[in-house]
Amino acid sequence: MRKDSFSTLISVLHYRSLYSPDRVAYTFLKDGKTKVDSLTYRDIDRRARAVAAQLQLLGLKAGDRALLLYPPCLEFIVAFFGCLYAGIIAVPVYPPEQNRSMSRLEAIVADAEASIALTNNNTLLSLEERIIKNPCLVKLQWLATDNVEPDMESAFIEQNLSGDTLAFFQYTSGSTGLPKGVMVSHKNLLDNSTDLDLGWKHTTESIMVSWLPFFHDMGLIYGVIQPLYKGFSCYLMSPMSFLRRPIRWLEAISNFKASHSAAPNFAYELCLRKITPEQRSTLDLSSWRMALNGAEPVRPKILQQFYETFKPCGFELTAFCPGYGLAEATLKVTAVRRDAPLTFSKLQADTLLQNRVLEVNSSIQKAQVLVGCGFSEIDTNIVIVHPESLTKCASDEVGEIWVSGSTVAQGYWRKPQETQQTFHAYLADTNEGPFLRTGDLGFLKNGELFVTGRLKDVIIIWGRNHFPQDIELTVEQSHIALRTGCGAAFGLEIEGEERLVIVQEVERSYLQTLNTEEVIGNIRQAVMAQHNLPIYSVILAKPGNVPKTSSGKIQRRECRNKFINGSLQVVNQVDESLKLQKALVT
Repeated sequence: MRKDSFSTLISVLHYRSLYSPDRVAYTFLKDGKTKVDSLTYRDIDRRARAVAAQLQLLGLKAGDRALLLYPPCLEFIVAFFGCLYAGIIAVPVYPPEQNRSMSRLEAIVADAEASIALTNNNTLLSLEERIIKNPCLVKLQWLATDNVEPDMESAFIEQNLSGDTLAFFQYTSGSTGLPKGVMVSHKNLLDNSTDLDLGWKHTTESIMVSWLPFFHDMGLIYGVIQPLYKGFSCYLMSPMSFLRRPIRWLEAISNFKASHSAAPNFAYELCLRKITPEQRSTLDLSSWRMALNGAEPVRPKILQQFYETFKPCGFELTAFCPGYGLAEATLKVTAVRRDAPLTFSKLQADTLLQNRVLEVNSSIQKAQVLVGCGFSEIDTNIVIVHPESLTKCASDEVGEIWVSGSTVAQGYWRKPQETQQTFHAYLADTNEGPFLRTGDLGFLKNGELFVTGRLKDVIIIWGRNHFPQDIELTVEQSHIALRTGCGAAFGLEIEGEERLVIVQEVERSYLQTLNTEEVIGNIRQAVMAQHNLPIYSVILAKPGNVPKTSSGKIQRRECRNKFINGSLQVVNQVDESLKLQKALVT
């Protein structure tokens, strides 16, 4: 299938329903094991048209926005394509949990100016009391799409859709401020799928397993749209099934002979920590040919450990495909090609902190190893730019990653100033552009992208740049009682100087027996040894206190704010001098 064969996702779905009507497209696995629901292409097409007809009868018109509030289930897929058929812009959002703030959902409803919320009957019943009491939500129309009869499809009125038609809004989690809706068109999605397909060699015989949430770009675009685009089967499971028992993910890959599956770096690390040798002995991972590692920093050490641990199960190192992307570029910017060897770059650490790239040999200490995040397969153009002067960096310099191409989204919904700043950047010396400013730092080596950190999170102490991800990794590895992926490093200006603060969660099982002096001593010693940095303050926090985005990324600025206003639930007491000095923070 050539990328120019179809102009919209709906035309892809309709094609599948005509020529492969009875092929099972998606299967949902209860607890990651038992098949409890499935959809053929005919099912999806017919039921999506019925949902579209119901939306039209309720008075919605093309261009209106609809919230999609579904737990992990196949009904989401029907509702999503129902919106697309009607020309209504889908806004995927996870249903609010009980006893949790609804502020993010309220902000999205207000920003998107949604007129209706789609969900399933069980979720609607569970939310009923909260909806009635919430002025923002009670104004919406509500529709349980599993109550829509398939025969309703006969009432559907076809819409005039094109590649430029907006398909959905991907609301960015963001480190601070209100969520922003990235406007993604049908053409963005089709071009992105073409890019993914060329690099990862999908066929109609490929099989995918995914536990990634549908409200996140990787879960929706790779886990749902890509299988439809190429016409292969996909097995889906709840993220909670994986988080509660990581073995379920690998068991599903083993049992259903999956060839493609994706996850962030933390998932591979969780498998290393939680899957026992006895469990590993039951796995056959030889079918797994493309293991995407993306959505957060890729750790070379985890790649190597996962390979060595699961090699006896048939897993190959060349299956790993690290990638880099962001919602503003639809999903993918670059990724390692399937079956291609990984590229590791060992760099002089101190030089890297000065935004210079200097490769060293294995005997040099204080080196940092990075893994390449691959290439684009289509028209994506990447330049590395000095973020202050807006001029192109030399080949041995680290700078901000700027991107152009057909997968770059249309901007932020009704935010012209932010759209101008982020999506319409031009090089100052050549006036080349427009480019998407990603806010991420990196460099190119032989055309391959290497990502070093996040521009806004860089900590500058004594004139040197420090990437918080590197410090956080050092911290979490300094003591067994510390939670993996649950720490934040950030800088504070105190008495005119930038100081380093660490907030790190403690494993729940260690809360009662924790020797705080020992743990803090280990953290200080490790950070000094690895980064030559003194720590101004170490805060040991209870589980769940380090704020994260909906996709699991650390919200360092929000953590900084919680530290300043004293809202962290801490294990160790913060001394009085620190409390006094916090008042000096601006």
